[in-house]
Amino acid sequence: MDKYYSYTDFQKAVGSYQHANESEKLLNDIYLDLFLNRIQRLQRIEQLKDLIDSALDERNEKAFYEYTKELSELQETQEMEEQESVM
Repeated sequence: MDKYYSYTDFQKAVGSYQHANESEKLLNDIYLDLFLNRIQRLQRIEQLKDLIDSALDERNEKAFYEYTKELSELQETQEMEEQESVM
């Protein structure tokens, strides 16, 4: 799902003036990837909230714990990324 962009690859793309388009393309790819990952995570969080509500309505304890665990992990990931972006 997530692509890995190394600092070395970025420096190679940025390092040569002739390849300015390559560095712009790499940056665009990185930003697009980050944006799409964030949108996907936010949608999954909303979906999990609905699933948790349904599990509660149906008194399905196993599903409730499964969904809340995943929701917790996603929210932790989101909080860590928000903290990193502030730094």
